[in-house]
Amino acid sequence: MLFNSYTFAVFFVVLFALDRAIGHWPTRKGLLLLASYLFYAAWNPLYIFILGGSTGLDWWLARALDRAEGLRLRKALLILSLVANLGLLAFFKYWTLFMDGLAALLGIGQPHALPRHDLLLPVGISFYTFASLSYTIDVYRRKVRADASLPDYALFVSFFPHLVAGPIVRAYQFLPQLRAPRRATAAQVEWGLTLLILGLFSKAVMADFLFAPVVDTVFADPGRFGTIEALAGVIAFSGQIYYDFAGYSLCAIGLALCFGFEFPDNFRYPYAAIGLRDFWRRWHISLSTWIRDYLYFPLGGSRSGPWRNGCNLLITMTLAGLWHGASPMFLLWGLLHGAYLAAERELTARCPIPATGLLPVLGMLLTVVLVTLTWIPFRAPDLATMFGILAALSAHDVTLKLDALTLLGVYLGFSATLVWQWRWREGSPELAFGHLRTIPRATLLGVCLLLIFLCSGGDERTFIYFQF
Repeated sequence: MLFNSYTFAVFFVVLFALDRAIGHWPTRKGLLLLASYLFYAAWNPLYIFILGGSTGLDWWLARALDRAEGLRLRKALLILSLVANLGLLAFFKYWTLFMDGLAALLGIGQPHALPRHDLLLPVGISFYTFASLSYTIDVYRRKVRADASLPDYALFVSFFPHLVAGPIVRAYQFLPQLRAPRRATAAQVEWGLTLLILGLFSKAVMADFLFAPVVDTVFADPGRFGTIEALAGVIAFSGQIYYDFAGYSLCAIGLALCFGFEFPDNFRYPYAAIGLRDFWRRWHISLSTWIRDYLYFPLGGSRSGPWRNGCNLLITMTLAGLWHGASPMFLLWGLLHGAYLAAERELTARCPIPATGLLPVLGMLLTVVLVTLTWIPFRAPDLATMFGILAALSAHDVTLKLDALTLLGVYLGFSATLVWQWRWREGSPELAFGHLRTIPRATLLGVCLLLIFLCSGGDERTFIYFQF
């Protein structure tokens, strides 16, 4: 059930009406829990057993951790949670890769290899596994108490706005909101619907209509295209993945707000970042902070020497790449970001970038170039495609096979994105839209809705991060 589908529109309207009609707080929480499981079952009914089993196990382990006094017992319970959660994630993400490798090994010199048995990756497993796992780790660290009831904890894990593609909400951010009755105010509903419309506009108009066609065409056969078209394809994917994922996050935050719940921001104008560290403070914030708190800091963070810190960054970002999937392309993407971060830390320690003048703008442009080029292995299905794109970029072939207006739209759309994000890099969507009066804001949202309907054409394209 996609946010950009008519089915979801009906689901949301009915659920919102029921939530407003019911006054009893436990009943409303039960309604949201039931609706969230129905939402998840719409993908595949079998998924709910995986979700429910993972939820029940972590809830029980957290309560056991909270009661346990001995360090050895507490460590054993934490290890059990880590093995169960990460083992489940690894099984579904890497089973096919493991079987392919085993088949290749056993099939050496043989006419037949093992039969192929692909597993269908449960939607959102990477997101809800990390959300649930953070709870048991925080209980182990005595940062939170395991005092949530099972229904409340189940609603925290499965709440439909963030279930399948984040943000990765943590227990301390969400569970306190369930303790006292809450209902969205008129202002919250208005802003929530505004974010929902802006998110759908980002997805349907910018990601799917403006950028995706060029991305799909160029990456399908990069050898056909010249430098201008290959560059447009790479730039288009940089725009597509931002508007697709940030659009989903806006939808999720807006939907939660319509029911009175607040989610943390997941994107803060990342293409206005000055440097890679700044980029990761602005891009997929819920994942980057999760990895920082539960992996980078335990490894020693930046407290160790430069070589150790560089290794920590490489390990952290490599695992961030593997979180996306069992592909050498994701591994390469993570390694590159780890190398950038390590190099940047050393360079900026010796030559800090001034806060004013032309250098911050140049730093932003260099960051955009590095990030955009590094999206190539992320998007390319294999090394051959990646090298094909790189060859086309360096071919100095300016002949065009794609429509010139389509290419111009990509270049202008991405340039406008950079200007917009630089303008509001220290701000927020509330500041960007809050200065508009009622009529201009309503007109802008009306135009966005019209463009959503015109550009989607009834096509329900899935969000990119659903595959993770």
